[in-house]
Amino acid sequence: MNAATRVDALIVGAGPAGLMAAEVLAGQGARVLVAEAMPTPARKFLMAGKSGLNLTKNEGRDAFSRRLHGPMLQGVGQVAGHALGIDEFGPAEAIRWAKGLGIEMFTGSTGRVFPVGMKASPLLRAWLSRLRGQGVDLRTRWRWTGFEGQAWRFDTPDGAVLLDPNVAVLGLGGASWPRLGSDATWIPWLAGQGVRIAPFRPANMGFRVHWSAAMTRHFGQAVKGTAISAGALVSRGEWVVTAQGVEGGGIYEIAQALRDGQDGRIDLAPDLPLAELARRFYRAPARLSVGNRIRRVLGDPMRAALLMEWGQPLPADPDGLAAAAKSLPLRHDGAAGLDRAISSAGGIMAEALGERLELSVLPGVFAAGEMLDWEAPTGGYLLTACLASGRLAGTGAAMKLGLRPR
Repeated sequence: MNAATRVDALIVGAGPAGLMAAEVLAGQGARVLVAEAMPTPARKFLMAGKSGLNLTKNEGRDAFSRRLHGPMLQGVGQVAGHALGIDEFGPAEAIRWAKGLGIEMFTGSTGRVFPVGMKASPLLRAWLSRLRGQGVDLRTRWRWTGFEGQAWRFDTPDGAVLLDPNVAVLGLGGASWPRLGSDATWIPWLAGQGVRIAPFRPANMGFRVHWSAAMTRHFGQAVKGTAISAGALVSRGEWVVTAQGVEGGGIYEIAQALRDGQDGRIDLAPDLPLAELARRFYRAPARLSVGNRIRRVLGDPMRAALLMEWGQPLPADPDGLAAAAKSLPLRHDGAAGLDRAISSAGGIMAEALGERLELSVLPGVFAAGEMLDWEAPTGGYLLTACLASGRLAGTGAAMKLGLRPR
């Protein structure tokens, strides 16, 4: 094999974190090579934006940062924002960045921010065009296969290649959606260098449920108008009943607490006080069966079905039915696996990281995105934090090269 080729700045992984690091470095004049294992870049980003790219949540930095969790964040608020770079690249900066790519954005009623066209592909095309204009060299089907001495080894369509970068940024993702490239194959190579890594667990995932036969006709339907909670987390978002269990944005907002053992509760009538709901049950005709009284009062077949599924044995009295509907156990059989999770928790631990996400045992090597030991719900939090961490790592790598970040 030939000697290693010297490169200025190497980015491994062309997802949001890696591409943002490349943009920062190239913007400071560094010659950047991006190595991506898949045939095309940012596959998970495109898949996430297929039904509408939720770029960020339009709220203040502190409120935004409080939705980020994980050991590397050492708490919430400004500490979390600083750890991932939210204090430098938060929701407002994410919106300005997208608009700078020529993508018009709008804020929905819940504060979530989307492109006017909703799709991820126009933004990605504009971004890749900007990177090409900056001289970024994107190589696809370049799979990192570890270290060979001090060099980085890649399997490429033209055979094995060795690179010797002045600085490197890793944006290889976590362990969810492995078919899109986030397969965590990098763990043994970094662990072998002494990098401490927490085991990966699913995040933003559904939960398995063994339903009774009565629920079959509801599979695939959305659950609306509920409030679900677990621990300190509360969600008013929609979720879906499937043959496998429950999933969707409303579930993902509380998934961390559910996964970690907190009991889930559902309020089937969150806009009604308990006393008012009980009055409605009292007013329902006594001749109706309990099931029909529930359907009459709740006014929604899906919510009624959930009460009859998870509220057994059902109380016969109106006060008991109202209490059950206001605090229904969310019964599940465990979290869905990593292969079905939108993101993952775990990864490179806080003690393995120095300033601006530099790996302590590998000077000049930085890591960003879902490789790190943190997690966030969907709804714009996850994506913005990945971009922010990529920017943070990119500025760290630029400073290592003696460049002055703008």
